[in-house]
Amino acid sequence: MILCMQRHVIDATKLLIQKAVSEQLHPRNFPALETFYVADLGCSVGPNTFISVQNIIDAVKLKYQSTNDKIPEFQVLFNDHLLNDFNTLFKCLPLNREYYASGVPGSFYSHLFPRESLHFVHTSFSLHWLSCVPKEIVSSNKGRIHHLGAGEEVTKAYSRQHAADFANFLQARAREVVPGGLMMIVLPSRPDGVSHSLHNLNIMFDILGSSLMDLAKKGMIDEEKVDSFNIPIYVASPRELEATIKQNGCFSIEKMESLPEVSAYAPPCVLSHKSHYSRIDQGTLWRRSLRWII
Repeated sequence: MILCMQRHVIDATKLLIQKAVSEQLHPRNFPALETFYVADLGCSVGPNTFISVQNIIDAVKLKYQSTNDKIPEFQVLFNDHLLNDFNTLFKCLPLNREYYASGVPGSFYSHLFPRESLHFVHTSFSLHWLSCVPKEIVSSNKGRIHHLGAGEEVTKAYSRQHAADFANFLQARAREVVPGGLMMIVLPSRPDGVSHSLHNLNIMFDILGSSLMDLAKKGMIDEEKVDSFNIPIYVASPRELEATIKQNGCFSIEKMESLPEVSAYAPPCVLSHKSHYSRIDQGTLWRRSLRWII
């Protein structure tokens, strides 16, 4: 089910990738470029990651052809956590792929790549996963496996953890993406002002938690184990994402939109390094600025 939803999102964002690359990626920013580096963060084991990567490569090739520039070679860096099954990922690599492939294990909430080494970063259905369950609720969320319905303090703890993780993600990518490079982020989101209780993912976790508690009451599973289990997922609103970016200080937001066809799993965002230095927030100069563009 999740794979099908992700595939639907990938299909819906294909045109956005083409448009962003066509309008925002300029080969003149990478003179004499021999290798174009693409990173997919939270790649899992396929096959959706291969479709996303090919969409990016096709768009970049079209851009280079339109400007009569030499098409570079492509290196794709597949990233996921340390326990990801990279063996299965590499066994499933397309035989007719137009790129070199390598795996980069580790958390995308930390630095993963050399400074100014990436030309396009893609991540889809990944950034709603937290780096960890908020420590302050590990032993105080009994009878539930998520923050939904658990009270304001538990929800705030999840929100703070998401903001901290997202800030770390942005800080790491600001160092790794070359000036003029692009980054596309697709993640589940709830509209501003809409309750957490109305989002499909949260409803699903609430039902799952209730089912586990029913099993515990029947003695089929240990209730203490249910009490100690919390799902580290938080569905942020666009306003929350914007606040984190503003507080982070390294990025300027130009545009953020939802996908109308899959509005429960938006907003998708393409970020672009537009210059070496950009003035934002009371005249402070930062190494780079990123623009959110659809």
